[in-house]
Amino acid sequence: MSRPAVLRRPVLLPAATVLLAAGVGALLLRWGGGSTPPTPPGLPEPDRTAAWLLPAARLGMQLGAVSTVGLLLAAAVLSPRDEGGRLSVLGYRRLRAAASTAALWAVCAAVAVCYTLVDLFGLPASQVLSVRAVLNFVGTLPLGQALATSTALALLTAVIAARSLRPAGAWVALATALAAVLPPVFTGHAASASNHQLAVSGLLLHVVPTTLWAGGLLALAVTARGSAADLAVAVRRFSPLALSCLVAVGASGVVSAAVRLTGPGDLTGTRYGQLLLVKIAVLAAVAVLGLLHRRRAVPALLAGRRRPFRRVAVVETLLFGAALGTAVALSRTPAPLGGTEEDVATALLGFPMPPPLSVETVARLWLPEPLIIAVALAAAGLYLAGAWRLHRRGDAWPIARTALWLAGCAVIVVATSSGLARYGPVLFSVHMVQHLLLMMVAPILLVLAGPVTLALRALRPSADPRWPGPREWLSVALHSPVSRALTHPVVALALYVASLYLLYFTGLYELAVRSHAAHLAMVVHFLGVGYLFFWAVIGVDPAPRRIPHPLKMVLVLISMVLHAFLGVALMQSATVLAADWWAALDRPWGPTPLQDQWAAGGIAWSFGELPTVIVMGALLYQWIKADQREARRRDRVADRAEAQGREDPELAAYNRMLAELAERDRRVGR
Repeated sequence: MSRPAVLRRPVLLPAATVLLAAGVGALLLRWGGGSTPPTPPGLPEPDRTAAWLLPAARLGMQLGAVSTVGLLLAAAVLSPRDEGGRLSVLGYRRLRAAASTAALWAVCAAVAVCYTLVDLFGLPASQVLSVRAVLNFVGTLPLGQALATSTALALLTAVIAARSLRPAGAWVALATALAAVLPPVFTGHAASASNHQLAVSGLLLHVVPTTLWAGGLLALAVTARGSAADLAVAVRRFSPLALSCLVAVGASGVVSAAVRLTGPGDLTGTRYGQLLLVKIAVLAAVAVLGLLHRRRAVPALLAGRRRPFRRVAVVETLLFGAALGTAVALSRTPAPLGGTEEDVATALLGFPMPPPLSVETVARLWLPEPLIIAVALAAAGLYLAGAWRLHRRGDAWPIARTALWLAGCAVIVVATSSGLARYGPVLFSVHMVQHLLLMMVAPILLVLAGPVTLALRALRPSADPRWPGPREWLSVALHSPVSRALTHPVVALALYVASLYLLYFTGLYELAVRSHAAHLAMVVHFLGVGYLFFWAVIGVDPAPRRIPHPLKMVLVLISMVLHAFLGVALMQSATVLAADWWAALDRPWGPTPLQDQWAAGGIAWSFGELPTVIVMGALLYQWIKADQREARRRDRVADRAEAQGREDPELAAYNRMLAELAERDRRVGR
């Protein structure tokens, strides 16, 4: 297939990418031994058809995910709008194409569900597959649940993309597609690693950026219609995202290699390590071509020439196809095994049982969470970049707010990656400290830093209404019906308080300590509902609703009482929460699970009130300042009215009210 043919017929590029990915994957599967895994003694020979069909289905899932996410990203971010702010013709075509690729993705995921079950049994498909067996597989085993969830979310993405006509629909479909990418990450090599927390988070940090990077490039290469100027705008928008994805992929690759390889010699001495080197080489070539895009393709597009962009994009997309094929081969190739056997605690926690708790062990035994560290560093970097832009422009930004933001990011890292993270699943009392830091301390610091105000001041407005940018997206999000609903006082309070009782007095807490996916969801929930509640009561950023200060004071008092009641309930309870988890963990030191639970209740009841006192102080200060601003405003109105020789409107209204009351009293007196 010649390059000019691919350029003239963009539909050939996806086909070529699929063929190349399949060919590379098949070749490396056979070379690495993933197509013919060894059969344990005494077990029947595995179904050789499933040995090839399962990798093919997984490759189809990856290609479907990349295509769908890329097309949705192109529709939401890399396409111009029409005059009414709706999707343009190009954006509409990309959205409908994403519906088709999402449907194919769902089909491949369904096939993967079936043949994963066949692969687990090692028997012919005719002896394994049945409706009952498949339903039991997706209902009981984590691997089946993950694949079934991915199938359902991919199908939901197809429905949303097929029925949406506006940019908001493209954004919702994109979020759903990214969610569909995640479940399989929590199974496989990463989940079975001894330190599975580090492995899974590193893989998440690898898979999502790769999908966005490859998908966006494929969408631009295949659907690059319209004017060259519009394509140049899209490429300029995509370049920072691609660079960020490159950095994330590189950092996560180092983390994943450190987790799966027992030493540097495994890179060249094992098939897994050699395949990893192949993937690194392919992604490095993609990065070099991305640099060429930035330096050569964009200037050519601005000059009205498309051919340089398409040439580089074709080669870059094909290399991504080779990288996906390599990834499938890696997923079927056994990773090097360490020489030590796991005990029960290591199997449950992902790391050996830590020594007895002390200040020294908490400070020394860090357990890095790569995903959260990366997000915290990105948030700190973006905030500093915004403050620096204002400084270079000559605008002032309070240093105290910058310090608050950096402190909030640091609190998040300490709560999730220090020794607190290592002892959190071992002691409920330490988990309660994490809870207070993530749900109260960090959100208070973050909302007082005013990130939305900084973003609105630092981001440049779009010069072309056809191409809304981050500033316009943020403004739309602030005034959306969803934001108005979430910032309603009752909703914000209910999410903040009720979720605590649902977490600790149902089986959700035990799920969070057993499942890394549930643990990450819990962390995100703590931060999200905490930020939402404190944004509503003490936030300095513009909000969809203006809540009176007396009502804010009532909300804080109610939350304080209900939080204290949670602590009292834990202290007085005679039933151990997550009893099966503590029994299986069998911690050999420290208090009993019930005594530790009482200590956790005491922490929630006593120390949990300290942040609330700070919030009350901040709220009183803001109330006083608001009254002072209102008084100054009224004084200015009165001064202007006096200067113009007329009566102050507010004073006139007040005098009329007094006159009406006096007239009413006079009539009653008669």
